[in-house]
Amino acid sequence: MFSDRLKQARKSKKISQAELSRQLGVTQQAVGKWETGRSTPDPVTVARLAELLGTTTDMLLGLQQPDFAAPAGGNLSGYAESPIPVVGTVKAGYGALAFEEDYGTEYACVKDPASYFYLVVKGDSMEPRISDGDLALVHRQSTLENGELGVMVYGTDGEGTLKKYIRRGNAVVLHPFNPEYEDLIIKGEDLNHLYIAGKVVETKTKW
Repeated sequence: MFSDRLKQARKSKKISQAELSRQLGVTQQAVGKWETGRSTPDPVTVARLAELLGTTTDMLLGLQQPDFAAPAGGNLSGYAESPIPVVGTVKAGYGALAFEEDYGTEYACVKDPASYFYLVVKGDSMEPRISDGDLALVHRQSTLENGELGVMVYGTDGEGTLKKYIRRGNAVVLHPFNPEYEDLIIKGEDLNHLYIAGKVVETKTKW
């Protein structure tokens, strides 16, 4: 995710949040929010961040592999590469989730490969951070923390959608990054028809 990559790039350059915020001309709280995923900088600021941290906007946005120092093993996680199935559609039916449209496999460095799948992102509701055709690496789980990116299915005939998961009182908000799309607010008995397929741990351009 952008927040993780930003934090890793900043620590790799041994720059504090305070120093980075001073160079950008923003508050330290703003940098903190970016690194915790509570907000996202605009494209101009992302480009400035990349310049200050000696990297690229593509790296910060997850469009290329990180170019800062990695631990022994050759990757940030330290785990060996494993094949992960790539699917095109996630649906809910008969009380279970179904993964359809087989696109083969893609490799990822994760601890438990059987607990992951790649989903081909469809549509532009998560632009500019995630584009149509990108690959999202998803950890299979049925719950999400507030503010996390996840793949959710709404309704038994619905199709999986990648959105930011927000708890707001007794309601759940599925939030798109693209301002041209509206939030989907689910509450009351409708929450019984919301299925969480997993948490998005990273995205990358593939297709």
